[in-house]
Amino acid sequence: QVQLVESGGGLVQAGGSLRLSCAASGRTISNYAMGWFRQAPGKEREFVATINWGGGLSYYADSVKGRATISRDNAKNTVYLQMNSLKPDDTAVYYCAKAKRFQAVLFTTEGEYDYWGQGTQVTVSS
Repeated sequence: QVQLVESGGGLVQAGGSLRLSCAASGRTISNYAMGWFRQAPGKEREFVATINWGGGLSYYADSVKGRATISRDNAKNTVYLQMNSLKPDDTAVYYCAKAKRFQAVLFTTEGEYDYWGQGTQVTVSS
């Protein structure tokens, strides 16, 4: 079992920045790709970013490309999402997730992830 706990969300003005953290416990996540997803009110959950198990590869949704950076510290069993130049459209609950497959590369679909955090709210005011 893996427990994932997100933190770092909050209320920020448009143009501001936030750094989200996802701390894992119960088992190491160092051999698994990790992802960030988000769900805005009234919308389906969508992919934001993913990073491979080693941290050398990443992939982003077009909506955040150039404004987001996903990273990981396997020694701390933690994944991060740095979001800059935030827009009101970034308002959502942000979730981190652990990929199912051992040492596989990158995944953008929810079905490829087996453990999810409870989410952290990000609200961007205009």
